[in-house]
Amino acid sequence: MAKFKILIYDDQSFYINATPEAWRGVVEAHGKFREGVFELGGSLAGGEALAPAATTIKDGGTRAEGPIIETGQSLNGYYVIEARDLVHALAIAKLCPAPGGGVEVRAVVDPSTNPF
Repeated sequence: MAKFKILIYDDQSFYINATPEAWRGVVEAHGKFREGVFELGGSLAGGEALAPAATTIKDGGTRAEGPIIETGQSLNGYYVIEARDLVHALAIAKLCPAPGGGVEVRAVVDPSTNPF
């Protein structure tokens, strides 16, 4: 099995303005996602929600408040999964909730080899 990172980009205002019911709904959706990973034959190797604030360091020292790229959506969490291949990882990623946004799937590379 290969490792893949699922990056969750969505509308941060959803979380800022979420009612307790909406928040519970998202938590439940992520619980169902985790179950779905196993149902599809993958495994979950980790994952976390991320705080709303970001601080960026550019050019070796220039500090800026906010994400490195302003897109209107922000990186709000990630999962690390194990899947047979990219097709399998994408099938799993389709289950991942991202209110008002989407997910990006990236293969995790072994640093002892050059994947480029």
